[in-house]
Amino acid sequence: MTAIPDTRPAPGPATAPAPAAPSPVTPPPAATAPTATTAGGLPPRSDAVLASDAEREHVTARLRTAAAEGRLTLAESDERQAAAYAARTRDELVPLLAGLPRPPRPRRPRRGPLTPRAQRNLRIHAGVTVAVLLLLVLGAVLGPAPLFVPIGPAFWLGLILFVHSRRAEREASPDEELPEELR
Repeated sequence: MTAIPDTRPAPGPATAPAPAAPSPVTPPPAATAPTATTAGGLPPRSDAVLASDAEREHVTARLRTAAAEGRLTLAESDERQAAAYAARTRDELVPLLAGLPRPPRPRRPRRGPLTPRAQRNLRIHAGVTVAVLLLLVLGAVLGPAPLFVPIGPAFWLGLILFVHSRRAEREASPDEELPEELR
C-alpha cells in the first residue's frame, strides 16, 4: 500500500483570513449528487451498457444450474449470485460466468410471436388464398370441364401461404434479447 503525499498548505500565521461569502454560482458541497459506482468501487464506463433484470436472472439461473451440477460450491454460487444481483452493467455480469461451460444451443432457435403487422398481412394473404380456391372449386363444379379438380393450384397456393407464415416478421424471442457473452 503506498502513501499519498499530503498536499495541504502548511499552517500559516495565527490570524486566519475571514471566510469568503459563498458564491451564488457554486452550490454548497452538500448539494452535489453522489457518484454512481460499480461493484468494484469504480465509476462505470461511459460506454458501459446497463444490465436488465432479465439478464441478471439469466446469469443467476446459470449459476444455480452450475451449483446443482457440482461445478460451483454453494458458497461460491451464493457469492456470485449476490454479485449478479448487485451488478449495474453487463460488463460486471460477464466475469461471474467465467469457468462455466456454455449451455448447449437449441437445434432450432425459439421463435417469438408474430408482429401485429405480420398478423394482418398473413390474414389478408389467407383471405385471398381462400377466395381464389373458392373460385377454382366453383369453376370446377359449374364449368364445362367435367373432371377438372383444382388440386394442383390448391397445393401451390397452400404451400405459398405456409412459407409466408414461416418467414413472417416476428418479435424477438427471449434468447435473442441476451447479448452473446451472457448466453
